[in-house]
Order: sequence, then structure tokens, then C-alpha cells
Amino acid sequence: MNSSAFEQFKALEESHWWFRGRRRIYLELLRGVLGGRRPARVLDIGSGVGGFLSQLDELGDGLIFTDLNADALNQCRSGGVGQGVRSSADALPFRDESFDLICLFDVLEHVEDDSGVLSEVFRLLRPEGHLLISVPAHAWLFSRNDEIAGHHRRYNRRDLQGLFKAAGLDLVRCSYANTLLFPAIAIFLLLARGLTALGLSARDSERTNLSWRVPAPIENLLYLAFTSELVLSRHWDLPLGHSIVAIARRQELGARLVTLRPQLPTEIRARSARVSPTALASD
Repeated sequence: MNSSAFEQFKALEESHWWFRGRRRIYLELLRGVLGGRRPARVLDIGSGVGGFLSQLDELGDGLIFTDLNADALNQCRSGGVGQGVRSSADALPFRDESFDLICLFDVLEHVEDDSGVLSEVFRLLRPEGHLLISVPAHAWLFSRNDEIAGHHRRYNRRDLQGLFKAAGLDLVRCSYANTLLFPAIAIFLLLARGLTALGLSARDSERTNLSWRVPAPIENLLYLAFTSELVLSRHWDLPLGHSIVAIARRQELGARLVTLRPQLPTEIRARSARVSPTALASD
């Protein structure tokens, strides 16, 4: 993320309808999956300006946040919750199976090796621990806004399903978000991209779709429109939207063996039944 985008996010994190809306939706879905359980250790990777830290501190214990940007870490530390560690997302300085909940809010699109980051997450998650990520959706919406924010890509649901499976994580929820407003957002972004391609809008401009401010009553209406989808998304994964929120779980080794065993030939199943999970874990 370049410096102008960072300053913009810092200024808008508390008041802008999009930031407020995504916090409510993502954390509501997470609470639904946790079912009242309180994670003992929580890690927020790529915490940025710290918009989720106070809610994560209320949701669980032992909060740690990381970011590679020193200014971002200082901003997060000023909030007075959790412990900050400067680190990249793909080489984190923590022991194996250290966390019950790991979050990456709009982080995965910023890294070149997204599969490497998920492998690192798998290493850090305790058995039955949960991962929550959010990412921008639909490659065909990639625009100047993504370039300014430092995005390498946008995703669809199939992309995430493949990444999670390869990392050994079991998807629990994978829903599009910002659904009701998505048609208007898509038209706006495609129009802006077309104007830039025609030379009618300066490509070196640092303005993004968050640069356009609206009166407070309209801000509140947009927030209500965004969060109204919770009526559906609390129960079902939505099929379309501007972002994707996914929640996955790392299963116990024994549970994973039970899942895999019926897929093996009979003679291999019989042989594997004589091998203890402890022996497998030491291979």
C-alpha cells in the first residue's frame, strides 16, 4: 500500500460506511462460526491502521498484530490493545500451533505468494483453530484503485477454495459481501477504468473510490444497505458481491484421517489402521 492510500485509510477507518460495514459483517459471521467460544490467542496479520483490533480484543484473548510497515504498527500501538510485531506475512516469528484464531483482513491480495502465506497460517494454527480472511472480488474489476492500494490480484470463490484446500484448511464459510450495492459499485469502477483508458482521467491520480465523500445521512444509508445483507449471510453464503469473506478451520489429525480413510483402497486402509496418529505426526 502506498503512502497516500495508507493516510486515506487512517482518516476514513472509523467513519466511512465501507469500513464500518465490513467490520460488522465479517465479525458477525466469525461470531456465528465460533458459537460463543473465546479464542485463547488471536493473531491479526497485516493489521494496517488497526480497524479491527479493538473488536478482536473483545472477541478473544492474547491479541497480537503484525505489519511490515513501521508507521502502520505505530498507528496500531496507539490504540492500546494487543502487542505489535513487525513482520512479513509469509515468515512470522511464532512457534508452530500458537494461535486459536488468525485473521487477514484484505491482506492476501497484497502479497505475491498467497499460497505461501496460507501455508504459514496452517503452521501457526492450533488443531481446530480458525482462519478468517477477506479479499476483493472479481479479476474483471481490477482498476486504478487496486494499483494504488498495492493489490496483485482480485479473487473469486473458486480461487479461495483451491488455495484453502492446497493449504490443508477446511472451509466453513465462503461468502461474497457488499452484495446489494455491488451493481452500482461495479458500474462505477468499470466507468472509471474506461475513462482512464481513454485518457479522460489522469492515470497518475491518487484518488480512489474512497476519495468521494458524501453527506452523513447518505453515509448512513450506504452503511445500512451494506449491512442489511446480514439477514441472509448469517445463514447462507451469498453468490455475488464486491468482496469475499472466508472462514476455515484446521482439523485435528485424527478427524482428517477419518475423512481420508474411506477414499483409500481397502488394503491401504487396513494397513493405516495399524499406524497410530502419533507415529504419523512424527514422519
